[in-house]
Amino acid sequence: MKQGDVTSRGGGTVREVAAATGVSIATVSRVLNGRGNVAPETRELVEQALERLGAAGPRPRAAARAATGPVFVRCPYLLTDYFGVIVSSVAETLELHGRTVLLNAGEAAQEAHVLTRLPNRPGIAGAVLILPPEPAEDLAALRARQFPFVVVDPRVPPPRDTLAVSAAHAAGARALTAHLTSLGHRRIGVIAGPDEWLASDARLAGHAAALADAGVLAAPGLVRHVEPTVAWGRRAAGELLDLTEPPTAIIGFNDKTAIGALQAAAERGLRVPDDLSIAGYDDIDLSRATSPQLTTVRQPLAELGRMAVSLLVRVLDRHRVQALHVELATELVVRDSTGAVPTR
Repeated sequence: MKQGDVTSRGGGTVREVAAATGVSIATVSRVLNGRGNVAPETRELVEQALERLGAAGPRPRAAARAATGPVFVRCPYLLTDYFGVIVSSVAETLELHGRTVLLNAGEAAQEAHVLTRLPNRPGIAGAVLILPPEPAEDLAALRARQFPFVVVDPRVPPPRDTLAVSAAHAAGARALTAHLTSLGHRRIGVIAGPDEWLASDARLAGHAAALADAGVLAAPGLVRHVEPTVAWGRRAAGELLDLTEPPTAIIGFNDKTAIGALQAAAERGLRVPDDLSIAGYDDIDLSRATSPQLTTVRQPLAELGRMAVSLLVRVLDRHRVQALHVELATELVVRDSTGAVPTR
């Protein structure tokens, strides 16, 4: 057989991949065999062509992956009271399974293109990816290379055959809005997260379903898509409260945006919950440090980490996993920031 005639399961050859990318056959072979003397940009170009043409070829480095090696944990965000809980749970659970952690964390890590290089890093057993900022195509490419990983709280719909763990966002939001409608609220503002996030879409769907149960159509004018921070929550709540017909209740995408809403209400002399009800999501420690304390939806953050490790370890142990996307139940926590709709 001549060089370049290696045929894949999909019928493509190394020669075809070389022709499609404009690189040499030798370079394609180095990528297939996991060798390091290839520029990252060239490697990514070849890997995309490999996936597109089905030229899988031999992958000895992946086949020889150490089953007992460290697990790569990627959380490209500040490890505060939300992400810190998940990462701590992942690390503690991996320790129980006798595995070490290779941590990639912090906002600066968002700029690092690590997924395409993961399969070629020696000794890495698998990965836990927490709210990965990469597009679904990058995750699909990683899956196509048979690299074991689990996504925690996916930002976008996970690719087919990808293991993922998340909270039941739609059910949690539906329960929260149903709580408010039971108190008489019909005009409810929503400070949603970024509109490209899967969690935002699911929670808005749950919110709309609860309103429909109460005979109300969701009003697009009462929704603001913002980054989930206190500052953005304050700004979005201010816009909603300055409407000609302001909402009688506001739901934050998380507890931080709800705290921003509390600030906006105080600036306008509104009493919570007498004049305005405010609720959050997540049940982080800050939700109990406000006055009044926040009504919120409790996400099982630590359990998200534990479940992700459980799924990954089962894959590494070559067990069959049938539940590819696991949703964990949320819990409505009613406190003092929500009350009956005010009479105006």
